Amino acid sequence: MDTLDFMVADELLKVFRSKKTELSCMDNPQSFLNQLRDHNFVPEEKYKKVSRMKSKETIKRGIYEILDLLERNRSEDIQLFWKCVFQDVMLKQYPTLLMLYRSFLDGTVHSSTQLAQKGDEESGDGSEGNQQSENDKRQTSSVKNKRKSACDDGEEQPGPSSHVTPTKKKKSSKIIYSSPLKRGEKGEIWTWPLYRFQLPVTCGNKEGTLQREKLAKGEKCILCEKQWFTPNEFESFAGRVKSKNWKLSIRCKGTPLGKLIKEGHLKSARIKKGPRGSKKSLSSPPLMITDSDEEDEDEENRSEDEESQSSPDLEEQEDEDEEPQSTSDTNEDAAHHNGGTQMVFNVTCGSLTGKLYKERFASGDCGKSIRTEKCWMTPKDFAKEGSGQTNFLWRRDIQWDGKPLCDLIEQQLLRMHSVQCDCVRCKPDEDYLLHQQNDDECWVCKRGEEGEDLVACDSCPRSFHQRCHLPHVEDSQLSDDREWECTFCTFDISHDCDDFETVEKSRVMSYQMSQHAQECHYLVLSLCSADEEKIFAADPRLHLKNYSSFIKNPMWLSKVAEKLQKKEYQTVGQFVSDVQLIFRNCAAFHMSDAGARAVGENLKQLFERQFMTAFNVHDKHAD
Repeated sequence: MDTLDFMVADELLKVFRSKKTELSCMDNPQSFLNQLRDHNFVPEEKYKKVSRMKSKETIKRGIYEILDLLERNRSEDIQLFWKCVFQDVMLKQYPTLLMLYRSFLDGTVHSSTQLAQKGDEESGDGSEGNQQSENDKRQTSSVKNKRKSACDDGEEQPGPSSHVTPTKKKKSSKIIYSSPLKRGEKGEIWTWPLYRFQLPVTCGNKEGTLQREKLAKGEKCILCEKQWFTPNEFESFAGRVKSKNWKLSIRCKGTPLGKLIKEGHLKSARIKKGPRGSKKSLSSPPLMITDSDEEDEDEENRSEDEESQSSPDLEEQEDEDEEPQSTSDTNEDAAHHNGGTQMVFNVTCGSLTGKLYKERFASGDCGKSIRTEKCWMTPKDFAKEGSGQTNFLWRRDIQWDGKPLCDLIEQQLLRMHSVQCDCVRCKPDEDYLLHQQNDDECWVCKRGEEGEDLVACDSCPRSFHQRCHLPHVEDSQLSDDREWECTFCTFDISHDCDDFETVEKSRVMSYQMSQHAQECHYLVLSLCSADEEKIFAADPRLHLKNYSSFIKNPMWLSKVAEKLQKKEYQTVGQFVSDVQLIFRNCAAFHMSDAGARAVGENLKQLFERQFMTAFNVHDKHAD
């Protein structure tokens, strides 16, 4: 749909009426005249007459007569006229047309319609004035004098207004071309009536016009260089594809669209970046770290409702989640549901291991559906790297539960797409291929619901919510074209480059946190990711009944992460003490539940192993 389609014929005609003089005064108007002739907007006789004219003034008058004739006789075709003169070849040759076209895009053309409307009103007033009797006109000598002085100044007024009296004349209202605000008032352009339907936006060096209604419907809503784009497509078109967050990179007068959406000035449909799935936590909300205690208060207020929906014992909760699962024990071990929306299969090929996501699967070479530790791969790429052969058969060589992958296809747990399939996985566009390189869910909280923006690492396949990552990912880090690397990647790089000496644990505990925050961020993120059921993520008092009666000093991973973000720890030892408190509380509360204690013990052992690796600890008596 063209930009002109958003304006009714009356508005287009009013703009045309107000711009006839400007159009007739363009330099070298022969090409403009030819364009009108080619589209049958000027009679052949009139075209030849004007083409023979030599004087610039006579040419201007001739062009104006053509436009005036068009307004009188072809007003119903006014939209076709604008489309005719807004062709690329015309915009390049005539700056007047280009500026006018841009005014259509950014909405400032409406000021012209206001001017035309004012002229119509004054004309109407004049006609009413003409209906006055000659006797009344003679009696209002003051009005005649004013009209005479106006004529002396070159203004045409057919007659006094019907509202004009001998002692008082109506003041003409001043037309506002920029801001509708009064002097001293403050306001932004997205609140102006002028921009009720569309807003000027920029991304990089590209300028466009955003249609509000289309954005709210999730359609292609940004017009730039005569093309319609979705926000993601416009971000890519502007060369800001690495930002991976159009709500930050696309701006209106320097303000990110995300802020306008958050404040309610814009409505946005939930636009997917890729096939995201969501993973439910066992009994707690996702790990979203805040800089205030307001969320803690909200969680406490919700605790009573959640306790009524949650089991007080961890073992009972696990049993409830297992009831609707697969029909065989082997299937439970080899495949699991991710929040009921994704099915994930643990697969191997030779020594290579990975997880196959059903929602991403299409065929052997379509859809990067297997997630390894380093990247996403298609089944054929996975089989080629795992087998180390060139004559591999991916359906045979990729194993699931000790059986070839073709068993999943035969059982219809995986569906092969046909060669003629036109879905986005089989015929992906550039934007879809880009987002297939990273996870569809947050590496920390294991959620990736529609409408939630994930920040994708440029060096590994991990993705994060901005406030799940440690340290938090600020908007300023995503507003340029620089690559962004997660804490896992920066940690690996720093430890590969540095030659650390082995130290004892007691020495590490006295390290200043300001110099070793990266290692602690890495450890917390590792624990959060390993805690797939989010048992230790949130305040246990929210989902474990009578927890406060047994545990006087509760601690959880989200709280540790929050304290790290706020830089409340002075030494590494203070950080380690809080983490170990989580596991001690788990053992104390679940004294009669061996299964729950085992979950906490496994996570504790993981922490101790990674702690020794992160700080290169060598201590025989390490706890």
